[in-house]
Amino acid sequence: MKSTERHRLKENEVAYTVLRAREGLETYRKPIIAGILAVALLVAAVVGVVLWRQRVDTNARALLAEAMAVADAPVAAPPAPGTANPPAPQPGSYPTEKAKNEAALQKFIVAADAHPASTSGIAARYHAAATLVALGRTKEALQRYQEVVDRAGASIYADMAKLGIANVQAAAGQYDTAINTYKELSSRKDSPLPVDGVLMQLGRTYAQAGKGGDARQTFKRIVDEFPQSPYASLATRELEQIKG
Repeated sequence: MKSTERHRLKENEVAYTVLRAREGLETYRKPIIAGILAVALLVAAVVGVVLWRQRVDTNARALLAEAMAVADAPVAAPPAPGTANPPAPQPGSYPTEKAKNEAALQKFIVAADAHPASTSGIAARYHAAATLVALGRTKEALQRYQEVVDRAGASIYADMAKLGIANVQAAAGQYDTAINTYKELSSRKDSPLPVDGVLMQLGRTYAQAGKGGDARQTFKRIVDEFPQSPYASLATRELEQIKG
């Protein structure tokens, strides 16, 4: 075969390949374009969600920080008796602890309700419950703590809220219910709460409920298992009082 003929055949093969490619492109153009558009829309949606979450998280953190600033604000010292011209209160201070707690509570509720599913929103709801306890509004506090438990999943705030509920119940004399919660929290291996601290609450609640034997056993466990704990000396003191 002459070289010119071989060259012509190669040109025909190339032309045939190009033609088949064009035909294939025409056949699959719409599906290809549709696929490209679908991928582009998916990427845009993912980017949008990420940016939205970042904005939500930033706003939630800002609201929580604003509430915490109020909760940490100073309380003005009352003027000394007989003071004719008491000094002006410090800017940002509150006249009483109750006034400060009331103001902080409103901030915490706003932060919690603005972004209820965010970590900052859950934290704000927990602090709202704790502030309600400080204000003596325990029924509302229990409701807020339970909301934290329902929303927080496996985060530390769920266990902290359960502990808060047990503390309120113990203070109200609902010892058996509180004891069950303390026992559950202290027996969990994966709980982020300090076991020695939970045991201290459990021992004191046993003592308040008149269950001296259980209280003694719990305090002894703190001394034996957590000798370096700051609660060890307190547990030793409680043991001495029970013996006395």
